[in-house]
Amino acid sequence: MNALNAADPGVVELPGAEFLTDEERAALASAGYGRSMGIGARPALLVVDVTYAFCGHRGSSLAEAVSAYPLACGPAAWEAIPTLAGLVDAARHSDVPVFFTRGAPSITASRWSDKNARHDDAPRADARDIVQECGFREQSDVLLEKEGPSAFFGTPLTRHLIGLGVDSVVVAGTTTSGCVRATVVDAFTHNFKVAVAADACFDRVGASHRMSLFDMGLKYADVLSSARLIQLLGGEGGAS
Repeated sequence: MNALNAADPGVVELPGAEFLTDEERAALASAGYGRSMGIGARPALLVVDVTYAFCGHRGSSLAEAVSAYPLACGPAAWEAIPTLAGLVDAARHSDVPVFFTRGAPSITASRWSDKNARHDDAPRADARDIVQECGFREQSDVLLEKEGPSAFFGTPLTRHLIGLGVDSVVVAGTTTSGCVRATVVDAFTHNFKVAVAADACFDRVGASHRMSLFDMGLKYADVLSSARLIQLLGGEGGAS
């Protein structure tokens, strides 16, 4: 696969740009933010935390989803999952390695419960299961368990990527403002080129989703549609 470049979206075209003042738009454009870094010759797809804990079940409202699963994103998750499944399928079609993450079993020495009053609720039996509809294949995909927001922190992800000769990562999943963003920043810090699949990420708060995409697109990653990423990966792709 040859190195590919995404079209420069510019600051104004990024999701979340609608929240900017005219002065901010002009300043960011003048400062040179939002330049495209492109996709490298050997990308990998990282699917972050698409579990029932973060999604809830199909057909639930947001209120119903968080009643059962405190971290759930509800309808926003199920709107994105078919698009995510298409991206996963396209990655396989193009022989792009696919990695999935989920949270490790609860540990006592963590700060999660300091910020979430329901963190220590007894989890539902399927909370850590990868949502079936997103295309996970237990026999062939790498599943990493993590204790922090980033897919890189305390996991063997970097070793896997280096071993495969990966030079760039495409990140999808949840939540856009939390574990996706942390993973993107760490990927950038490890010197990988990074792209974010905007419509294959989701969050429980719409404004957090859009502004996180905006911030990542300014500084750390190319923020692109899944359709554009499928073109760049070289596959036709479709939901399994």
